[in-house]
Amino acid sequence: MSSQPLLMTPRSGDSWITPGAPAILKIVSPVGSPRVVTTWRHEASGARRVPLIAGLDLPRPPGTAAVSFACPQVAVSTFRFAAPPSSTCETVDEASSATATDPKTPLRTAGSCRRATRIRPPRDVIKLEDRLQYLLQPPLETLLRATSMTFPFRPFAYQLDGVAFLYPRHHAILADEMGLGKTMQAITTIRLLVRSGQMRRVLLVCPKPLVTNWVREFALWAPELPLSVVEGDRQRRHWQWRQSETVVSITNYEILRCDVDAISETGVRYDLLVLDESQRIKNRTGTTSQAARAVSRARSWALTGTPIENRAEDLVGIFEFVAPGAIHDRMKPRHMGRAAGDYILRRTKEQVLTELPPKLFRDADVELAAEQRASYDLAEKEGVVQLTDMGESLTIQHVFELILRLKQICNFDPVTGESAKLERLEADLTECVESGRKALVFSQWVQSLERLNRRLESFRPLALHGKVPPNRRDGVLERFRRSKSHNVLLMSYGVGSVGLNLQFAQYVFLFDRWWNPATEDQAINRAHRIGAAGPVTVTRFTCAGTIEERIRQILESKRELFDTILSGTWSSAKQGLSRQEIYSLFNLDAPRKEK
Repeated sequence: MSSQPLLMTPRSGDSWITPGAPAILKIVSPVGSPRVVTTWRHEASGARRVPLIAGLDLPRPPGTAAVSFACPQVAVSTFRFAAPPSSTCETVDEASSATATDPKTPLRTAGSCRRATRIRPPRDVIKLEDRLQYLLQPPLETLLRATSMTFPFRPFAYQLDGVAFLYPRHHAILADEMGLGKTMQAITTIRLLVRSGQMRRVLLVCPKPLVTNWVREFALWAPELPLSVVEGDRQRRHWQWRQSETVVSITNYEILRCDVDAISETGVRYDLLVLDESQRIKNRTGTTSQAARAVSRARSWALTGTPIENRAEDLVGIFEFVAPGAIHDRMKPRHMGRAAGDYILRRTKEQVLTELPPKLFRDADVELAAEQRASYDLAEKEGVVQLTDMGESLTIQHVFELILRLKQICNFDPVTGESAKLERLEADLTECVESGRKALVFSQWVQSLERLNRRLESFRPLALHGKVPPNRRDGVLERFRRSKSHNVLLMSYGVGSVGLNLQFAQYVFLFDRWWNPATEDQAINRAHRIGAAGPVTVTRFTCAGTIEERIRQILESKRELFDTILSGTWSSAKQGLSRQEIYSLFNLDAPRKEK
């Protein structure tokens, strides 16, 4: 990855130009403000003139506010939509169809049938004139062609459907499964709305580690949009919030919480506020949710692969930002799914990527070794006695502490270090490495990962977890990606479940199970995503006759709840996991104060 700043080049006249030999745009703060000068470079093979963004009256010389950031240079070919496809279905004969490497052919595949992509208006459109406008709206391909938009790669049909969903909506949740390109769909829609004159101020909020990824994706999919990353000290940030020329501003959730008052003082009403990894605001009473809802905006979009992590209330928390009052936590899953349906677009890889290699699941039930079993049985027996003796002073936190202690013993015996899981893992990794494959190993504890690192020394594993400094993580991933001598990467769920593309790994091992299936799915989808070279084999370790078996039953019930709400179907799904069910893991009765 290059550390050179990204440069974009406006020239005088009526166009933005992305020439082969990059020119320079200097962005300087107004007199009296902290001085910030930033230059951008954008190099693209086959680049072409792109018309000036419609309705965007940039000052001359430009006064766009931005700060320096690192971004890789992007070298891509371009794809432009040909004449709009007809409304009737056209089948392309395999012999006459263009090759997949030709970026200038229409979006059709051999032997397939592709209809024009129609804009998907909200169901709550009331005015007749609005209904007629949507009815007479040309296909999405026509709109893209009319605004002279080109793409570095040919979009998938389902990605165009995602753009057609977002484009007309002021309130939307894009909840596609990890790896389907939510970032690309959001950027393309923003680009189309800006170029058609419907939008000129966008604020995008994401987790701090993903800021550089969004910058890179904007450079790839919307290189002509002026971009600003709001960061730095308080004075610098407050000056940046007051600038009006930047089209897209990107910041992280921590800065949003700190600067919410400064944003309000500017009096700016954003045309669009996008929250990436929006499960961050699932707690309606949390400061992050309150800060997001306080930002003045015309449109509210949320992006997440896990709209429900633990319970239905998670989705209600996101809706408090997107469309307050549309759903509430007293709804049954069936009714909640119906009420939320028009706001949410959710696709899984199995639904839209029929050519994606399959996921193969193996549940590895292992028996604890003798000494490990003795340690486990003693810890559970003593723990349950202590919890029982606490009487009315017992809290849910005490139960969780016992659960965590038992789960750690299932990984390693605290006295001898013995591990039945490790013996099975070593055997599987030997076969994996000898075949030249790469493997990801997940655990929720850094301590367990450090033990694995020492015990698996012969495999030369790399590690990525909370103790690895952020400035070293890209280097670890690059070594794992390119080195033939490092075939095993040990990862924590917290670090490895968001924002990473590891589709070159074909084996995933869950050394211990997380509390909810959504986080596990995120971890698995680091490898099982677009570009995966072959089937991804997922091995889930469970110690038989332990708390891990009971947790597996909990995970299955939560997955059932997730599918019930987001699929719009009804079954006998439970509304999450009640406190009584948690206490019942050890045959305990909940204290009267919690009943």
